[in-house]
Amino acid sequence: MLMGSLQLPAFLNPRRIEGRIVALFLGLLLLIQLASFGFIGHSIEANAEAAIEAKLATAGRMLQRLVVQQAARERAAAELLAADYGFREAVGRSQGPSEQVDIETLRDALHNNGERVNASLVAYANVTGQLVAATRDQAELYLPLLKRQDLDPEQATLVLVDREIMQVVTVPVRAPMTIGHVLMGFRLDEVPLLDLKRLINVDAMFVTGERGRWQESVSVVEDAERGPAFTSAMAELSPGQSVQREWGGQHWRVRLLPLPQELAGKRQIGAVMWASFDEAVAPYRQLQWSLLALTAAGIAAFAMGSVFTARRISRPIASLTQSALRLGAGDYDTPVASGSDLGEVAELARSFEAMRLGIREREEQVHRLAYWDPLTGLPNREQFSQRLQERLQASEAPCAVLMLDLDRFKHVNDVLGHRLGDQLLCGVAARLSELCRGSQSLLARLGGDEFALLLDGADEEAALAMAQRIQRDFEQSLHIEDQTVDLGAGIGIVLYPRQARDASSLLSRAELAMYAAKQRQSGSQLYSPSLDAGSQESLSLLGELRRAVEGGQLRLFLQPKVDLRSGQVISAEALVRWEHPQRGLVPPMQFIPFAEQTGFIRQLSAWVVAASARAWRQARERGQVLRISVNLSTRDLMDQDLPLKIRAAIEAEGVPPSALCLEITESAIMDDPARALSTLEQLSAMGFKLSIDDFGTGYSSLAYLKRLPVDELKIDKSFVMAMERDLDDAKIVRSTVELAHNLGLSVVAEGLETLRAWQILARLGCDEGQGYFISKPMPEAQFVDWLEQWKPPALDAEDPPESLFAGLS
Repeated sequence: MLMGSLQLPAFLNPRRIEGRIVALFLGLLLLIQLASFGFIGHSIEANAEAAIEAKLATAGRMLQRLVVQQAARERAAAELLAADYGFREAVGRSQGPSEQVDIETLRDALHNNGERVNASLVAYANVTGQLVAATRDQAELYLPLLKRQDLDPEQATLVLVDREIMQVVTVPVRAPMTIGHVLMGFRLDEVPLLDLKRLINVDAMFVTGERGRWQESVSVVEDAERGPAFTSAMAELSPGQSVQREWGGQHWRVRLLPLPQELAGKRQIGAVMWASFDEAVAPYRQLQWSLLALTAAGIAAFAMGSVFTARRISRPIASLTQSALRLGAGDYDTPVASGSDLGEVAELARSFEAMRLGIREREEQVHRLAYWDPLTGLPNREQFSQRLQERLQASEAPCAVLMLDLDRFKHVNDVLGHRLGDQLLCGVAARLSELCRGSQSLLARLGGDEFALLLDGADEEAALAMAQRIQRDFEQSLHIEDQTVDLGAGIGIVLYPRQARDASSLLSRAELAMYAAKQRQSGSQLYSPSLDAGSQESLSLLGELRRAVEGGQLRLFLQPKVDLRSGQVISAEALVRWEHPQRGLVPPMQFIPFAEQTGFIRQLSAWVVAASARAWRQARERGQVLRISVNLSTRDLMDQDLPLKIRAAIEAEGVPPSALCLEITESAIMDDPARALSTLEQLSAMGFKLSIDDFGTGYSSLAYLKRLPVDELKIDKSFVMAMERDLDDAKIVRSTVELAHNLGLSVVAEGLETLRAWQILARLGCDEGQGYFISKPMPEAQFVDWLEQWKPPALDAEDPPESLFAGLS
């Protein structure tokens, strides 16, 4: 009866609504918290794994960058040594009579500079790659690096010798030409490892190994941390994803980063990085315990009979559960709101919010590195391609892609330096952004000095108008510090959907049009299907031309020039022909203009100069003395080293400068008169005879003509071939002859094809003639035989055209 008279409280009586509500919500709360606890635990481990993986990947890139930065500092030390006046003086003396004494002086200079910058090895090699002096033995092992043409000065060069990792930098010694190279080797120390630990809190060490068995080389690990488990964990590693290891009572994630090395042998260089998994998940474990404590508090509160409190607790818990799900699904933009004023729930919500903000910040950083150009702040190629593809998928409306490549940017980098080159790119980006302001467009930097612009809704007229706006804006020079830089660019334009229907095709065809605009110097170029075939043909032709020079397929032809008074052959013009193994003799017009556009004309000109020098020497050996004329292109004149190259070529054949006459067209001179004048003055001072070819067809200024150190004018054949029947052409020829003679120049007439033309030219006072009447161009092997059999024609065989001379007088 006593037990039957006892009644349970209402919140504990399952027969009462209060008890049922309490029991129901207690059960729901318990289930929800258990589910949340398990899900959050799983999410924590997954997120921790992902965070550690990202952290180690970032650490790898950062470590490589730190090594590159250290190499840059070491390269600066080497460049400082190479630019030192005393060092260059010692180098110069080392090549004189007192070579042994000066080599000792040079070795002391190397040793002193090496100690100042903590270099383990300092060596100097001459321009042929032979070692002159070094601060330690085995320096010859590093000399092959001086012959490598593919070494990137912006990257670190690592070499492994006797299990010692060295960073090697090489710089040329110029006085002012390159007279040798300085090679510095720095032992790879723990500085990058300490910086990595300080910046991103990741431990690392440099290792060397063979067949996956790695041994510690450089490390900052304390002796107390070492042990058999640690050594075993670091021994067997393979490049790729992080692996799990355990030592010192903790769980770790370890990653091996192979490092590129030169003079590679069996042993390789790498970096091992590791981060503690336990430390990564420790904050989240605390959150789990907080959640568990909150669950217990909620159950206690419901047990006290507060249905209202149960509801107030269940709702924010459900909200936090959703937040955890969103975080697990990758939604880092939606804020985590507690929805409750309860301290525990609010604290848990703040912890989740802090975790969300941290993850989002790291994601945004990765996103910036992947999709934005760090120099200009513009979208990079990857983002531009993705957004262009999204635009094409979203609408069939027309749009246009413009691709822009700056002119002479490499020259700006070479002359003003990369720092000012970067400022130039930022200035151009600002200019283009201002031009695009207010329009539906997307501007991006694709890389180097290339920019791309997407004009949404633009047709051909609008795209061409934007290209013209850019060209007009670029007419204004850009001022960088105290330098003024003239801007120019080639712009390629492609239209959607008329000319391409996918992002890849739009970009590739815009690039083709851009290169066509630069080659034609037209400013801008709209894509046309003919550019594709032209590009493929250009690639094929350029490769074949290279093989033609290397494989001996080029042939030298000579066309004689005669003294119009005596009839004697006194000179010849050198012409190049290409004897293709399949196509036969290729006409010059099929490859000379292409060589001009691509810059390969310099290799062709160098071949013609050398071949002409050999032909002159062979003719001299057979008793024939004549001068050989060689044509130079615009690109040749723009080469500041042209005089030295030509002199080296003729000296190799033992030929004097007076044996050659160098012919330059008017247009080549007028492209850059100041630079052309400087080059021609150097060639004239060396003793070369200089001639202006195709005179009368260009737009040269007489003010420049009188300043040029030339010896000869060549009248274009278009005037000579028509002067017999055209009095105006005859007047032009006479005026040109008189002008040249008044300036102290000799005159050569091209296009001499009849005896009457010979008579007219001789009567007008022309000095030399050249044309089919005398001979067509012939192979050099036949030229000397033809020359020995040459007999001048009888000039009185025909009556001179007195009516023509009457008209001239």
